[in-house]
This record gives sequence, C-alpha cells and structure tokens, in this order.
Amino acid sequence: MYRFDLLYPAKRRLCWLTLALLPLLLFACESADTGQQTYAEEQRAFFPVERPAEREAYVRPTSLITALQDSSSYWVDSVFNTLTPEERIAQLIVIEAFSDQGPKYEADVLNLVERYKVGGIIFFQGGPVRQAILTNKYQAASKVPLLISMDAETGVGMRLDSTVQYPFQQMLGAVADNGLIHSMGAQVANEFRRLGMHVNFAPVADINNNPNNPIISYRSFGENRLDVTAKSLAFTRGMQENDIIAVAKHFPGHGDTDVDSHLDLPVIPFNRERLDSMELYPFQELINQGVGGVMVAHMHIPQLDSSANLPSTLSEPIVTGLLKEELGFKGLIFTDAMVMKGVTKYFEPGVAEARALVAGNDVIERLNSVPRAIKAIQAAIGRGEITQDEIDRRCKRVLTAKQWVGLDNYTPIDLNNLYQDLNPAAADSTNRAIAEAALTLLNNKKNIVPLRQKRGLRIATVAIGARRTMAFQREVKERATTTDFIISRKAKAKETRKLWQKLRQYDVVLVGLYGPSIRPSNNLGYSKAAVELVQQLASSNKAVVTLFDNAYALNQFPGIEKSQGLILAYQPHFHAQEAAAKLIFGKIPARGKLPVTVNEFYSYGDGISKDKPIIPALNPIAIR
Repeated sequence: MYRFDLLYPAKRRLCWLTLALLPLLLFACESADTGQQTYAEEQRAFFPVERPAEREAYVRPTSLITALQDSSSYWVDSVFNTLTPEERIAQLIVIEAFSDQGPKYEADVLNLVERYKVGGIIFFQGGPVRQAILTNKYQAASKVPLLISMDAETGVGMRLDSTVQYPFQQMLGAVADNGLIHSMGAQVANEFRRLGMHVNFAPVADINNNPNNPIISYRSFGENRLDVTAKSLAFTRGMQENDIIAVAKHFPGHGDTDVDSHLDLPVIPFNRERLDSMELYPFQELINQGVGGVMVAHMHIPQLDSSANLPSTLSEPIVTGLLKEELGFKGLIFTDAMVMKGVTKYFEPGVAEARALVAGNDVIERLNSVPRAIKAIQAAIGRGEITQDEIDRRCKRVLTAKQWVGLDNYTPIDLNNLYQDLNPAAADSTNRAIAEAALTLLNNKKNIVPLRQKRGLRIATVAIGARRTMAFQREVKERATTTDFIISRKAKAKETRKLWQKLRQYDVVLVGLYGPSIRPSNNLGYSKAAVELVQQLASSNKAVVTLFDNAYALNQFPGIEKSQGLILAYQPHFHAQEAAAKLIFGKIPARGKLPVTVNEFYSYGDGISKDKPIIPALNPIAIR
C-alpha cells in the first residue's frame, strides 16, 4: 500500500491538483444537469455523513392512560428490539415473590427472572428491608427493569412487618370526608415508591351488598354505589397523583357473591340492566376518570358470556367486548391470580394463561408454571388464536408503563433509613383521623354516651376475645378508675358464669369485642358461652359495647341491639381503640355512618352523629 509522502514529487503534485479540482468538476456536472442544488446540497449528495438519529427527550405524560395512547418512544423501541418473541410474551407475566421464604425460594424466583425474562413481580409477606434487598437483587439480574407490584389494599403493612397498616375499606366507608382517603392513597404511594414498587392492586371497587360474601365483605367501601365510586376515586387519585398505578378490582364486580373465587368459580346470575346499574357503575366512573389499571375477576357471568364454566378472566366478550370496547378502557388489564380455583377448576395451567391473553388481558399474574404458560401461548400463536403482532403491541404497552413509572432511569433502593421512612408521622396522623371519623354510634339509650362520671360510680372494662389487657382498656383507665377483665373468645360456660357474677357488681361495663386477628373477620369464632355472655351484658342496661371488627359480625351476637350503648369501630387498630375511649368520655364527636346494612336493626347510613365533641352535662345523672 502506497503513501503520498513516498510518491515522486511530480506525481504527488498531480494527485493534489486532481483532488483540488474534483469538487469543481463534480459541481459543474451537477449544475449542468439540474441547475438547482446548492453547494452544500451537492456536497451532502456526494459525501453523505452518517449522523446518529435525533433522540427526543421523553416528556412524561400526566397520566398512564395518556402515555399508553402512544406506546412508541426511543426507550420503549430500543428495549423492545432487544427482545425475542418469547421474551416479549414473558414481559406480560407477573410472578409472585415472598421475602420470608428463605434462600432456596429466592433462588427459584431469581431463576425465573434470569431465564425467562418475566416482566414483573408481585410481592407478598415478608419484611421491608428483606424485600428491598431482594428487589435490588432481582432488578440487577433482569434484562428489562421489572414492574414491581403488591396487593396492598391497606398499604404495605398489609403484607410487611414493621410498616404502617391503614384501615380496610369498610372502615373508610364509614368516613364522610373523602379527603382523608385521598391522603391515605398519597401516603401509600409514597411508601410504595420508597420500596421501589410501581403498581398497587387497589382499590376494591366492588359493591358489597351481600352480607354473606366470604371474600369481599370488609374489603369493600360498602353497599352504596355512589359511596363506593367516590371513595374508590379518592384512593385512586391519591396513588396516581403520586406516580403509582392504581388497579381497580374485581371487574365486573365481586360484591354480590357467596362463593370465594380463591376456592371455586362464583356464578353471577344478574341481567345486563342490573349489572349496568350496580356492579359496573364504579368501574365505568373510574375508567372515565383515568384509572390506570383494572383487574378482571374469576367469575362466571352467563348473561355476558354463556360459555359453560368460563371465568370472566378468559372471556373475550367480557374482557375485550365489555371492558375495552363498551366501557372504553384504555389502560392495563390484569388478570386476578391465575393460581385461584376460580380459573384452575376448569382450565389447566398454561391453557388458562393462553386463553387469558386471547380474551384481551394485557398482564397475567401469579402463574402455576411460567414455562408451561409460555409454551401454551406460543401454541396459541401457532394456531392463529392470537398473533405475534398483538403480543408485541401489548409488550410495548407494558414497556410504556415501565417508562411512565420511571424504570427507564432505574436506580436501586437505598436501604438507609428505610424503617423510618416507611413509618412517617403523617401516617400516624392519618390513621388517627380516619379512626375518629369512622366511629359509628348505633345505640345511645338514656344518653349513656358520653359517660357521666360521679363519685362512687363503679366502672368495669371487659375485653372479650383477648389474651391480655387491650389498648381500649388502657385508654379508658387514663380517663376513669376502672377494674379490668379479659376473657377468651373460646371461653367455657364455667368461665363466663364466674365473670358475669363479678360484673354484676358494677354500675357500668365497657365491653370490647375482638376477633381472632388484627384484620377484620367474617367469623369471630366465639363459643356459645362467650356469645351468651355478650347477650347478658347487652340486656343488663349498663353496658356500652364496642365492636372492634367487621360490621357484619354484629349478626353473630343475637340481642346485641338491646345494649344501652353500641359503638362500631370496625377494626382493632390502636387508633380505633383510642378513638372509642375518647368517644365514650365525650372528647370527640360521633361522625361515622354505617356503610352497609347489617340486619333489620342496623341499616346503611345509620349512625347517631353530632358535629362537635359530646360534652358531659353539668349535672351528672346516675347510671343504673
């Protein structure tokens, strides 16, 4: 190979002259041909310069729905182009993960992330630091940043220890001020972001108008469609205004069933007119207001799809025809957990997941087997039941959602001060405000509330269903001299008779009824003797009874309507117990309204309320 500096001088001069004249010669030829191009244009024509494509800066839309209308962006396209067809299917899969199951379990989850390139994770029980460490580990191993979700209707404390748990929705249903629910949603969103999470499968938009509902019950805001809609919207806005995707559930409405879809396939027999006016109403309004996600339930609804034993999750008329086309939903559609009997009873793993995508769902959640699901979906593509183009379109929608929540600029979770950040003072204040606003005074015979103390008045407290002195009893003791008793939910007749003999000596008995756990219960599990003790107290003309549990549990105590005072606190959280003591002694008003009809004695909207704290009378009266 020759170099110019090695050529003879004459030849070197000739080469330089030729090079110098070449542009002019080319220009003359081109000008004679067109007479139009400028020098710069003809230079570009003959000497094109390869320039990198201009990359437009991502401008984050204010809502996920807006973002999903155009799922093309540099980041989305560049990530999508690195994915194989199989990996594009995997982006539509969310797998479960726990942070309390140990190394072997964690390795199994990691394998699914690394091997199959799944799109997301839904976390369940564990601890915040352990979960944060695992999230960082799984994200580091993932080809595409993972969409992290949780089923946290009451905040991360519903799943994780050492974190804040907010009230279940039945308590929120008793609250008149929906601003408190919005604040709760915003705080839940802050805690989600601090834990590197992006999607909350909440709110429950089901209208619970069946007291025998075994699965929704206290998880619903109530039985009134307008209340359920307004409170669902407040919770949704609180989360989405703070960059967390809210997912309304369980479409088309799981409130009027007596079958748990975790255990079987419920059948919803109602006609379209009823569904439009009741079950579908909150979902339509939430869609109109921009909810980012909807979760489809496993229910058989013959009026919408008559196919035998077909869950709504796998129904194209319901998912595509009703939700997408009729109701106009443009957000992400998630299935309910695919491990539930409501779908697995009639459809094998793999087959069910393929049918779910064919029906129109964007994301399938909690699978029995990722490899079986992918294989079945590939077979469905091969049979023409769904196209690879449609899988690709949904994959881009998921990637768009990932960019909207900030995963295009992913950073690991900072473990410093995690506990402190997840237990802010604002959360404590919100919980206290909700508990006080929700207290529902159902009975107040002879104005026993507020309790008017006088010299010599003998007051007892009794916690039924407890193993130790409860916060309610401690709070009462700060305001009055009391004698405290506790007795088990399973107490035998001998124990209850002995306690009753002691309680007969007191002028006033403040009774707290507790269920088996911190969360409300559908069945408190009281023994016959314990129920009879409650009946005796209710008929004694000296008892103020407070139920720290599910409103429907009032039905487990026949005769409780005879109580002089009856208060519904909905849950046994500390703030609810504190609030009940304050109400009994007139320090706060009673403002809550019953969100559901319990029985013939207590109906939706009941609640004796006043707009200011109840102040004891100047001339106290004796209580007999």
